[in-house]
Amino acid sequence: MDLLWQWMEQDLALAGRSPFTRRVYLSAARAFAAFHGRHPEVMGQAEVRAWVEHLRGRTMSPQRFRQLLSGLAFLYRKTLGRPEVVSFLSWPKIPRKLPVVLNLKEVAALLEAVPHPSYRMLFRTMVATGLRIREACRLRLCDLDAARGVIRTVGKGGHERQVALPRNLLKALRRHCRETRPVAPWLFTGRLGRPLDPDHARRVFRAACRASGLERRATPHALRHTYATFLLEAGADLRVIQALLGHASIHSTEHYLRVSTRLIAQAPNPLDQLRG
Repeated sequence: MDLLWQWMEQDLALAGRSPFTRRVYLSAARAFAAFHGRHPEVMGQAEVRAWVEHLRGRTMSPQRFRQLLSGLAFLYRKTLGRPEVVSFLSWPKIPRKLPVVLNLKEVAALLEAVPHPSYRMLFRTMVATGLRIREACRLRLCDLDAARGVIRTVGKGGHERQVALPRNLLKALRRHCRETRPVAPWLFTGRLGRPLDPDHARRVFRAACRASGLERRATPHALRHTYATFLLEAGADLRVIQALLGHASIHSTEHYLRVSTRLIAQAPNPLDQLRG
């Protein structure tokens, strides 16, 4: 069965899935095989239905349920070439929560609470550019185009895009390179000279949240939300924000309209048009 997992790993890589998605999908496929104690190639829709019923009896979030189903769907649709086995699957809807947006005071306190300069600069870069944590951790020195004022990055699905490189951020990054001397070609490196690990960066962020007294539950992705909301409230066009964030659909970008307190407060009220 090891060969099957190697094939699936190769297929996931060819599909441009992130390392995190690859781990999750492979784990889901292996769990399905272990549940039945049989090779997925000899199983069919009946075994998949039994697995789904088993999952429905467990306590898990809709996001986790979707991940497990997606891993199994990829296995049969792509690696085994038997899409009919999973054709009946339906994905549960995930209620969309309002993204966490930090104010400038919270951002400043959080950055101040990060003890390591490389991680502090990483998070500062994220809030100034809207990069995802994985994108920021993998930035290379050659990705900074000072002459044009842009940063080149590779996002989800291997899609390349450019984000703005503010002048003050460029100065801070140059100072960071002089003081910490990251190991080329990477912009942010740890003690062993490797690019910073996103999972460890998340733990550093959580610790900084606690140290800064941030009451709301936030992840590094909140820095991306903060960047997008500040752009929106500054008058940036939604299509421009979509391009900067690398959203495939404008609907993802429109989500920030729900959290922009300035735009909500400025919305016209019909009562203002009434006299008396």
